[in-house]
Amino acid sequence: MMDNLRAAANNIVLKIILALIILSFVLTGVGSYLTGGSGDYAAKVNGQVIERAQLEQAFQSERSRMQQQLGDQFSALAGNEGYMQQLRHQVLSQLIDNMLLDQYAKKLNLNASDEQVKDAIRKAPYFQTDGQFDNAKYLDLITRMGYSADNYAQSMRQQLINQQLLQSFGGSGFILPAESQAMAALMLQERDVRLATIDLKALLAKQTATDDELKAYYEQNQNSFIAPEKVKVSFIALDAAALQDKVTVSEADISAYYDQHQSNYGQSERRNYSVIQLKTEADAKAVLDELKNGADFATLAKEKSTDIISRRDGGVLGWLEPETTADELKQANLTEKGQISGVVKSSVGYLIVRLNDIKPAVVKPLSEVHDAISKQVKQEKAVDAYYALQQKVSEAATSDNESLASAEEAAGVKAVQSDWFTRDNVPAALNFKPVVQSIFDGSLIGENGAPGSNSDVITVDGDRAFVIRVTNHQPEGIEPFDKVKDRVTEMVKRNKALQEAKLQGEKLLVELKQGKGDEAMKAAGLSFGSVQKMTRNSEDRQLVESIFSLPHPQDGKSVYGMSQDRQDNVVLIALDTVRPGTLPADEMKAFVSKMQESAVGIALDSLLSNLRKEAKITMGAAEQQPQ
Repeated sequence: MMDNLRAAANNIVLKIILALIILSFVLTGVGSYLTGGSGDYAAKVNGQVIERAQLEQAFQSERSRMQQQLGDQFSALAGNEGYMQQLRHQVLSQLIDNMLLDQYAKKLNLNASDEQVKDAIRKAPYFQTDGQFDNAKYLDLITRMGYSADNYAQSMRQQLINQQLLQSFGGSGFILPAESQAMAALMLQERDVRLATIDLKALLAKQTATDDELKAYYEQNQNSFIAPEKVKVSFIALDAAALQDKVTVSEADISAYYDQHQSNYGQSERRNYSVIQLKTEADAKAVLDELKNGADFATLAKEKSTDIISRRDGGVLGWLEPETTADELKQANLTEKGQISGVVKSSVGYLIVRLNDIKPAVVKPLSEVHDAISKQVKQEKAVDAYYALQQKVSEAATSDNESLASAEEAAGVKAVQSDWFTRDNVPAALNFKPVVQSIFDGSLIGENGAPGSNSDVITVDGDRAFVIRVTNHQPEGIEPFDKVKDRVTEMVKRNKALQEAKLQGEKLLVELKQGKGDEAMKAAGLSFGSVQKMTRNSEDRQLVESIFSLPHPQDGKSVYGMSQDRQDNVVLIALDTVRPGTLPADEMKAFVSKMQESAVGIALDSLLSNLRKEAKITMGAAEQQPQ
């Protein structure tokens, strides 16, 4: 595989495709994505930087993908700071894993060429119309998924490289028939059990607790009764999207923008080339002589070109712009349609080039791009107005620090007053990490719970901002006994009931194992229920783990054990029969296939674990999780 990849890299077509992809990144306005900028990084992996902009874009892409997938349900998730923080860390972890795999793949000389990336994108059915690649559909779909052209191409490249790694693992592993049969017998095993439940609720109803017991429990477990810090706030929200409705765009604005950015709406001169690639200069001269004697260029390309990609089309490379034209083609110095070059030396051998056709540069008329420009100008004006409003509100909030009155006047809206909330139940309208940090870091809180200072403008998600004022504050503290007495009483009684149930269960278990269980069970008012067939997929995990940890019955005698169910009831277990799992032959094939997939996944997880252990990974300051 690796030899094929290295060989495929040595042809002129891949150089051209690379240039095409790079150009597409520039034309879509995201050429700076890969270069980074400020040095404020999200992480460093063996010295290689994951820029904060890269993390933000990946996070927003994942957020957009989940929003598309979950719809209204995502709003509830997005309002949970802990969930969104975890999602952000998962995205960063994935970026780190991808970089580690990419670095490892380079050590193995694995790669996904630009031609492979382009081919995979073009063959994706969701980017096609009537069986043909549709560039407009492609750009629309990836934009709606939150991707730009370059990071989607990067994502596709990483997928192709990961597939190569997976294939290398999958191709080298095998599972013996005896192993698969033994695994099926174990994993699909069935156990017949009878259960007897000691009802916790019945015991709970009989429990009593003295005041001394309650106070002793409260004193010993005060950390279970901590009242979290609570606040009330007033806030002003600014939204860039809302400003778009107030922005007007004139025809003069559109014309001026078009005049200033005509290069963005033009098509450079394009040239259509064909090429014959040969190994030696002697071979190239021989082919050139044939062409001079009237031989057909396309026929010779199909018969003799060593470029396996272009020769299928008679050597045709297609339409190329100056930025995507390989240096070897430019060195041919062809200026007229139908002109054929001499022998051109290149890094992949020797070339004979023909200029098939020329299309002059053109600029799209304003009428074709009018609506797109109108939208762009409106967005830019809204952003300018948004930042101007931010500055105005910031100055007002700073100059009048005793209230939000001046900031309200500057923003043109009234501040909203919240109810009491804690860090764990922040209102959805305020549930953004920078906002929550500002509210609870103490900087906005006055002495003894008094109102403190106005916040500066706090920006979130790039298109919204807030000014916050904490109006009321209650610090974290232990709740008084009188307030939590009912909860303490419930806990004490439940603990007593559970302890009694376990003691009763342990005594009965001893009697059962000694063969005296019938009388003991009858005396306790308990009996085993009917036979139940249990598998490892049964829902009550704690009970299932206990059942499958019991030894096999011998000589037809039941084996006894004890566990708890999901309601914390103590459960006595009588294990009567164990049957090994079996599968029909056709299902066994699918089972073996799943085992192989699992083995590959385990191998890849192990590889990533080792790569992380050996790697030097430095997290950016903002991405370090609190201890």
